[in-house]
Amino acid sequence: MSSLVWKGYLLHAEPTFTIVQSPFTHHGERVFGADSDATTLAVAAVQHRLTEQSIESVTVPEGIDASTLTSSTSILIADETTFEACEWDLLLSDEATVVLMRRGSDVELPQFDVDLPVDEEFYNALNEAWGQEMNVTNVSQGAYVSVAQYEEAASSRLGLIGQKFNGGVTWPPRQMDSEARAHGEVTALAHIGKVQSWTRLSAAGAPSEFSTRAPLLGGISTVLLRLNDGPSGVFLVVDDEEPDISMDMDMELVVRRIYAQEGIIRYGLKARAI
Repeated sequence: MSSLVWKGYLLHAEPTFTIVQSPFTHHGERVFGADSDATTLAVAAVQHRLTEQSIESVTVPEGIDASTLTSSTSILIADETTFEACEWDLLLSDEATVVLMRRGSDVELPQFDVDLPVDEEFYNALNEAWGQEMNVTNVSQGAYVSVAQYEEAASSRLGLIGQKFNGGVTWPPRQMDSEARAHGEVTALAHIGKVQSWTRLSAAGAPSEFSTRAPLLGGISTVLLRLNDGPSGVFLVVDDEEPDISMDMDMELVVRRIYAQEGIIRYGLKARAI
């Protein structure tokens, strides 16, 4: 039995189930953070369970983005033909809680002693901003990424999948190198890195994808991380934490909502201090 903070969430694990819950509350009820939802909590639950045992497949309820879960964890989603053989189920609670349980197990929700109240004005304004982004007519005025492009790169982006080549590792994967040679085998990279540089974009200077939320967040931060496995990449910092970033600071990469476009949430990896 263990209770801890995992990927920025509250987590309780037993041999037959894992519970992930948001640390934030509003009027005494658990609520999602600024860039979290049921899908990001579900990803965290599965990722933690996979550190202890293998899982072949899981059932996914409405409210969790199955493709994001698969891209982030490589786990299979049970369908009508595999439902009976599937041993694990994901369940949702009304209060920003996700449960991953072995089918037929008894689950007892713990009482976490972490309670981070959110400012009501900020909470309501942020939900309204996400609602505006989720409008099907909302299309970025900046760099447009189609649904097909987003889905094509999802596995390497969310799963942090790189390529081994000439004794090194490349990320993101490429079909060819600079000399038109095909790259080698794919490899999953550790979601840990050190800060090489960072910047804070003002609300006015943020890309249009974030124009509705950047003013509420006071701008957005990005970091250049050198991953422990070698490659470097630029990542947004999670929206619901404000770390004092410094050079060579250790940060982990977690799945969060990036922005919404054409009625679809685009998920990605964001950095948080550890």
